[in-house]
Amino acid sequence: MKEQIQAGLSALDLLDRVPAQAPDQLAEYGRLLLEKNQVMNLTAITDPDQVVKLHMLDCAALLTCADFADKRLVDVGTGAGFPGMVLKILVPSLDVVLLDSLNKRLDWLGEVAQTLGLSGIQTLHARAEEQALQPGWRDSFDLVTSRAVASLELLSELCLPYVKVGGQFLAMKAVDCEEELSRAAAGIAKLGGTLRPSQDYSIPGTEVTHRLVRVDKTSPTPKGYPRRWAKIQKSPIR
Repeated sequence: MKEQIQAGLSALDLLDRVPAQAPDQLAEYGRLLLEKNQVMNLTAITDPDQVVKLHMLDCAALLTCADFADKRLVDVGTGAGFPGMVLKILVPSLDVVLLDSLNKRLDWLGEVAQTLGLSGIQTLHARAEEQALQPGWRDSFDLVTSRAVASLELLSELCLPYVKVGGQFLAMKAVDCEEELSRAAAGIAKLGGTLRPSQDYSIPGTEVTHRLVRVDKTSPTPKGYPRRWAKIQKSPIR
């Protein structure tokens, strides 16, 4: 995996911008992922080559779209750690919270972080819509990321409350997400966000292009949001 990761980072023009140990750490992360996936459902992708491309390099490409250095980030619905764990490996100065509602995944991610010698990374077992109401969490993060968790109109209500004014919400989406963007626009504005032009990026070694939806936090999220998950699903903000 290491050689593929190095080649991919080079293709993204990132190899000289990340720590020298990053390719080794990402390769070990991939190995641990596939090993654990035999007993826990972490990913449907089981080919090592595809793990590198569709997980590691997909997440690494975000460094071409945004500045993560010395920022505080919460990765909502982190799952197997994408993109939060990859970003932490590539940008050690990034302070990361991996948030998920499934504790078993988080226990494993904590073990991975310890194995890789990472500091400044926290796992949090919580529901996103509930944790955002807790003191010290609302309007307090520079960056919030989410990958393949929900449609943007639902995801915005889960994520934007965490972002401080002047920060950004970054949603990893497919390139054909125009309809999602249209449905989500009114809710994003109501939650204190302003849509910026999205940025498309290609994953090295594939024909896959993904889209990073970028939302600036321009005003505090009004009280009353986020609502309960059942309410968010039943009545998206429009």
